[in-house]
Amino acid sequence: MQIQGQVGAPAQSFQPGASVSIRQGQLGDTVVTELHGKWYEQAYRGNLFSVGMTGTALSANTVSLSATTTPIIGVWNPPTSSVNLVMAKAKCVIVLANGSAVAPGAFLWATSIGNGAITTGLTPFNRKTLANAGSQAKGFNITTALTGLTNALVIQQAAGFGTLVTAQGATATPMISGDMVEEFDGSFIVPPGGVLALLNQTSTTTINVASMIMWEEVPL
Repeated sequence: MQIQGQVGAPAQSFQPGASVSIRQGQLGDTVVTELHGKWYEQAYRGNLFSVGMTGTALSANTVSLSATTTPIIGVWNPPTSSVNLVMAKAKCVIVLANGSAVAPGAFLWATSIGNGAITTGLTPFNRKTLANAGSQAKGFNITTALTGLTNALVIQQAAGFGTLVTAQGATATPMISGDMVEEFDGSFIVPPGGVLALLNQTSTTTINVASMIMWEEVPL
Protein backbone atom coordinates (compact mmCIF):
# COMPACT_ATOMS: atom_id res chain seq x y z
CA MET A 1 0.00 0.00 0.00
CA GLN A 2 1.35 3.40 -0.97
CA ILE A 3 0.49 6.45 1.12
CA GLN A 4 -0.64 9.29 -1.10
CA GLY A 5 -1.16 12.96 -0.39
CA GLN A 6 -2.71 15.99 -2.01
CA VAL A 7 -0.74 18.59 -3.96
CA GLY A 8 -1.68 22.13 -2.96
CA ALA A 9 -3.77 23.60 -0.19
CA PRO A 10 -7.10 21.92 0.69
CA ALA A 11 -10.24 23.59 -0.61
CA GLN A 12 -11.81 23.79 2.85
CA SER A 13 -10.94 23.98 6.49
CA PHE A 14 -11.45 20.90 8.65
CA GLN A 15 -13.01 20.44 12.06
CA PRO A 16 -11.37 18.47 14.92
CA GLY A 17 -11.66 14.71 14.36
CA ALA A 18 -11.78 14.93 10.55
CA SER A 19 -9.46 12.79 8.39
CA VAL A 20 -7.36 14.79 5.95
CA SER A 21 -4.85 13.98 3.24
CA ILE A 22 -1.14 14.54 3.73
CA ARG A 23 -0.18 17.71 1.85
CA GLN A 24 2.55 17.40 -0.76
CA GLY A 25 4.47 19.62 -3.16
CA GLN A 26 4.74 19.18 -6.93
CA LEU A 27 7.95 17.17 -6.49
CA GLY A 28 6.32 14.70 -4.12
CA ASP A 29 7.82 16.45 -1.08
CA THR A 30 5.82 16.62 2.15
CA VAL A 31 4.54 20.07 3.09
CA VAL A 32 4.50 20.70 6.84
CA THR A 33 3.40 23.80 8.74
CA GLU A 34 4.05 24.43 12.43
CA LEU A 35 0.96 24.94 14.57
CA HIS A 36 2.71 25.83 17.82
CA GLY A 37 6.25 26.55 18.93
CA LYS A 38 8.85 23.79 18.77
CA TRP A 39 8.62 22.79 22.43
CA TYR A 40 4.94 23.60 23.00
CA GLU A 41 3.59 20.05 23.23
CA GLN A 42 6.18 18.82 25.74
CA ALA A 43 5.76 21.99 27.79
CA TYR A 44 1.96 21.56 27.73
CA ARG A 45 2.32 17.93 28.83
CA GLY A 46 4.37 19.12 31.81
CA ASN A 47 7.51 17.23 30.72
CA LEU A 48 9.79 20.21 30.01
CA PHE A 49 12.08 21.44 32.79
CA SER A 50 15.04 23.75 33.27
CA VAL A 51 17.47 25.14 35.79
CA GLY A 52 19.16 28.51 35.49
CA MET A 53 21.45 30.95 37.20
CA THR A 54 21.78 34.73 37.33
CA GLY A 55 25.18 36.34 36.82
CA THR A 56 27.52 34.64 39.30
CA ALA A 57 31.33 34.63 39.43
CA LEU A 58 33.19 31.54 38.28
CA SER A 59 35.42 29.80 40.80
CA ALA A 60 38.23 27.26 41.08
CA ASN A 61 35.56 24.56 41.40
CA THR A 62 34.01 25.25 37.99
CA VAL A 63 37.08 23.63 36.38
CA SER A 64 37.38 20.52 38.58
CA LEU A 65 36.12 16.98 37.90
CA SER A 66 35.36 15.70 41.42
CA ALA A 67 32.65 15.89 44.06
CA THR A 68 33.75 19.47 44.86
CA THR A 69 32.85 20.58 41.33
CA THR A 70 30.28 23.36 41.07
CA PRO A 71 29.09 23.21 37.46
CA ILE A 72 28.30 26.44 35.67
CA ILE A 73 25.07 24.59 34.93
CA GLY A 74 24.25 20.89 35.03
CA VAL A 75 21.84 18.07 35.82
CA TRP A 76 21.86 14.74 37.63
CA ASN A 77 19.37 11.98 36.90
CA PRO A 78 19.07 9.85 40.08
CA PRO A 79 19.37 6.06 39.60
CA THR A 80 15.83 5.61 40.95
CA SER A 81 14.44 7.83 38.18
CA SER A 82 11.98 6.37 35.68
CA VAL A 83 12.90 8.81 32.90
CA ASN A 84 15.71 9.78 30.57
CA LEU A 85 16.67 13.46 30.54
CA VAL A 86 16.64 14.40 26.87
CA MET A 87 18.58 17.64 26.51
CA ALA A 88 16.86 20.41 24.55
CA LYS A 89 19.11 23.46 24.81
CA ALA A 90 21.54 25.40 26.98
CA LYS A 91 22.37 29.09 27.20
CA CYS A 92 25.35 30.99 28.59
CA VAL A 93 25.96 34.73 28.96
CA ILE A 94 29.41 36.04 29.97
CA VAL A 95 29.84 39.31 31.88
CA LEU A 96 33.14 40.89 32.96
CA ALA A 97 33.25 41.22 36.73
CA ASN A 98 35.89 43.98 36.54
CA GLY A 99 38.18 45.75 34.09
CA SER A 100 41.08 43.31 34.38
CA ALA A 101 39.34 39.98 34.12
CA VAL A 102 41.16 36.67 33.69
CA ALA A 103 39.82 34.78 30.66
CA PRO A 104 37.92 31.59 31.60
CA GLY A 105 39.33 29.43 28.80
CA ALA A 106 37.05 27.18 26.77
CA PHE A 107 33.63 26.05 27.95
CA LEU A 108 33.32 22.25 28.05
CA TRP A 109 30.67 19.58 28.53
CA ALA A 110 31.57 16.81 30.97
CA THR A 111 29.69 13.65 31.94
CA SER A 112 29.67 10.96 34.61
CA ILE A 113 27.63 7.77 34.96
CA GLY A 114 26.68 5.41 37.79
CA ASN A 115 26.10 8.07 40.44
CA GLY A 116 23.71 7.17 43.23
CA ALA A 117 25.08 9.01 46.25
CA ILE A 118 24.81 12.71 45.32
CA THR A 119 23.15 14.46 48.25
CA THR A 120 22.74 17.95 46.83
CA GLY A 121 20.88 19.57 43.96
CA LEU A 122 18.33 22.21 43.00
CA THR A 123 14.66 21.55 42.23
CA PRO A 124 14.10 22.16 38.50
CA PHE A 125 11.61 24.66 37.07
CA ASN A 126 8.54 23.26 35.28
CA ARG A 127 8.03 25.15 32.00
CA LYS A 128 4.24 24.61 32.15
CA THR A 129 3.28 25.24 35.75
CA LEU A 130 6.03 27.84 36.44
CA ALA A 131 6.64 26.00 39.72
CA ASN A 132 9.83 24.39 40.97
CA ALA A 133 8.23 20.96 41.19
CA GLY A 134 7.49 17.78 39.25
CA SER A 135 10.94 16.81 37.94
CA GLN A 136 12.74 13.57 38.80
CA ALA A 137 16.11 15.27 38.24
CA LYS A 138 18.30 17.61 40.26
CA GLY A 139 19.91 20.73 38.87
CA PHE A 140 23.32 22.22 39.65
CA ASN A 141 25.06 25.55 39.25
CA ILE A 142 27.96 27.49 40.75
CA THR A 143 26.17 27.65 44.10
CA THR A 144 25.76 23.85 44.39
CA ALA A 145 28.56 21.26 44.40
CA LEU A 146 28.17 17.67 43.19
CA THR A 147 28.58 16.40 46.75
CA GLY A 148 28.67 12.60 46.80
CA LEU A 149 29.66 12.21 43.14
CA THR A 150 30.70 8.56 42.79
CA ASN A 151 32.63 8.68 39.52
CA ALA A 152 34.78 11.59 38.38
CA LEU A 153 33.52 13.76 35.55
CA VAL A 154 35.03 13.17 32.11
CA ILE A 155 35.32 16.04 29.63
CA GLN A 156 33.59 14.99 26.41
CA GLN A 157 33.48 17.98 24.07
CA ALA A 158 33.59 21.72 23.64
CA ALA A 159 30.39 23.61 24.42
CA GLY A 160 28.82 25.79 21.76
CA PHE A 161 29.59 29.04 23.56
CA GLY A 162 32.10 31.74 22.76
CA THR A 163 34.60 32.89 25.36
CA LEU A 164 36.90 35.78 26.26
CA VAL A 165 40.49 36.00 25.18
CA THR A 166 43.17 37.54 27.39
CA ALA A 167 43.26 40.79 25.42
CA GLN A 168 39.54 41.33 25.92
CA GLY A 169 39.62 40.47 29.60
CA ALA A 170 42.61 42.70 30.36
CA THR A 171 40.92 45.97 29.37
CA ALA A 172 38.12 48.03 30.85
CA THR A 173 36.35 48.27 27.49
CA PRO A 174 32.68 47.35 27.85
CA MET A 175 31.71 44.19 25.98
CA ILE A 176 28.29 42.72 25.25
CA SER A 177 28.15 38.94 25.25
CA GLY A 178 26.36 37.44 22.28
CA ASP A 179 23.25 35.28 22.59
CA MET A 180 25.12 32.01 23.06
CA VAL A 181 22.70 29.09 22.76
CA GLU A 182 23.51 25.43 22.21
CA GLU A 183 20.68 23.49 20.58
CA PHE A 184 20.97 19.87 21.68
CA ASP A 185 17.67 18.82 20.06
CA GLY A 186 17.84 15.45 21.83
CA SER A 187 21.47 14.69 20.90
CA PHE A 188 22.44 14.33 24.58
CA ILE A 189 20.53 11.90 26.82
CA VAL A 190 21.28 11.70 30.54
CA PRO A 191 20.21 8.23 31.77
CA PRO A 192 19.46 7.34 35.41
CA GLY A 193 22.66 7.78 37.41
CA GLY A 194 24.12 10.16 34.83
CA VAL A 195 25.46 13.69 35.25
CA LEU A 196 25.90 16.36 32.57
CA ALA A 197 27.87 19.43 33.60
CA LEU A 198 29.15 22.60 31.93
CA LEU A 199 32.68 23.53 33.04
CA ASN A 200 35.25 26.13 32.06
CA GLN A 201 38.91 25.43 31.39
CA THR A 202 40.83 28.10 33.34
CA SER A 203 40.30 28.95 37.00
CA THR A 204 39.09 32.53 37.38
CA THR A 205 36.91 34.51 39.75
CA THR A 206 36.72 37.68 37.65
CA ILE A 207 34.16 36.46 35.12
CA ASN A 208 30.42 36.35 35.82
CA VAL A 209 28.24 33.86 33.96
CA ALA A 210 24.46 33.57 33.67
CA SER A 211 23.25 30.23 32.33
CA MET A 212 20.32 27.91 31.66
CA ILE A 213 19.81 24.29 30.63
CA MET A 214 16.49 22.81 29.49
CA TRP A 215 15.42 19.20 28.99
CA GLU A 216 12.48 16.89 28.39
CA GLU A 217 11.78 13.99 30.76
CA VAL A 218 10.88 10.90 28.71
CA PRO A 219 9.71 7.64 30.35
CA LEU A 220 12.12 4.71 30.02
